[in-house]
Amino acid sequence: MAELASSVVAVDVGGTAIKAAVTTHDGTELATATRPTPVADGPAAVIDAIVETVTGLREAVAGKATVEGVGLIPLGLVDPVAGVALFSANAGWRDVPIRDQVAVRVGLPVAIDHDVRAAGLAESVSGAAQGIAEALFVSIGTGIAAAVITGGTVLSGASGMAGELGHIPVVPDGDRCACGQLGCLETYASAAAVTRRYRTASGHPQVTTEEVIALAGQGESAAVAVWNQALDALARALISYILICDPSLIVIGGGMANAGEDLIGPLSARVAAGLAFRSAPPIVVGAYGEHAGRVGAALIGWRAVGPVGPVGPVGQAR
Repeated sequence: MAELASSVVAVDVGGTAIKAAVTTHDGTELATATRPTPVADGPAAVIDAIVETVTGLREAVAGKATVEGVGLIPLGLVDPVAGVALFSANAGWRDVPIRDQVAVRVGLPVAIDHDVRAAGLAESVSGAAQGIAEALFVSIGTGIAAAVITGGTVLSGASGMAGELGHIPVVPDGDRCACGQLGCLETYASAAAVTRRYRTASGHPQVTTEEVIALAGQGESAAVAVWNQALDALARALISYILICDPSLIVIGGGMANAGEDLIGPLSARVAAGLAFRSAPPIVVGAYGEHAGRVGAALIGWRAVGPVGPVGPVGQAR
């Protein structure tokens, strides 16, 4: 009889969908599952859905693999040491001991972490920042957040809030952010901000971020103004980080990374122009794209049961 593969269940809980996979130590995904996140039904319903997802995936690989642990990426801010989901407006929870609640119900060790730190971990261990000791992973989507990688380790910070790049004020006395501050990066350079600001400037209510970027490339005046403002704001934040932490690489992930060279080219030029006495580190698109959170969740799952090892390409079927 063939030896059963050792695996973990990686669970990435988003505001819209729960994406999960049974992943072996070499990154092979033996089974995957996606289901809506029942955020409207409250925290208990979300935890029920997580447990059902893990249970279903264990059943799907029965006879092929043994599941040894769970890597869980909850919504919002987390305390990975205490295993607590600190706050999520989307999920409606505060100070939920989610790690222990899930562990008791599935009968497996569980580790949790922040979604962007998990994605940064994936890029650091086996993605675009593999082998780079000092790097910054920046996720640009509905919001903006970062994973600070130093000494090859992704930092959590004193209170688990390291990497809140989106809330660096980049426009003095600028627009008020949802966080309460004025002029935050996220208010100008997130995908949500780009579309919102363009709709206000142009009067066109139905437009996507991709369409705004394309219009900017065609020279449409409102799109050019909004996109340049986003690039300027993002460059200011990155320049500040470079001068403080001296990374050798910056990796861009999240939905905005799909803009490719339309983002990387002008952003790199702005960052280089803003550094008078030193060179700028390369800025690249992440290797894992939308899968980075799930790859990171698998690594976190291995953290629950043993040392973190390399993860292979996502979606590789056995």
